[in-house]
Formats: sequence, C-alpha cells, structure tokens
Amino acid sequence: MLISCSTARKILKESGAERINKDAVIEFQKYINTISFEKAKKSVLLAKHAKRKTIGVSDIKLAVK
Repeated sequence: MLISCSTARKILKESGAERINKDAVIEFQKYINTISFEKAKKSVLLAKHAKRKTIGVSDIKLAVK
C-alpha cells in the first residue's frame, strides 16, 4: 500500500476522531490509496500529453479537478 495504516490513522485523528476501529482505518487507507493512485496516473498522462517527462504542479492541479 502507498499510504500506511499509521498515516491513515493520523489523518483521521487530525480530522477530529477520538477513537477509530481498525477495520475503519484499513478501509480509509484503501480509499485514500485508490484515489491517490488514480490522480497520480492522470498526472503522468497529462505530462506525457504535453510531451514532458517531468510532472509539474499544473499537472497535479488538473488531475485533481
């Protein structure tokens, strides 16, 4: 997995959660990893379309929209 369980737990904690079920952390981790991977792939495609090898801020911003 790209984002660890401990990182997913930290995100939930910083969002205000007091207690978090382990299964909820795992499910959140899966969701975050799926979304992140999709946006990363889209960023790569945008850079390639622009005939660049380097992904720029504009590619990330466009991918997230």
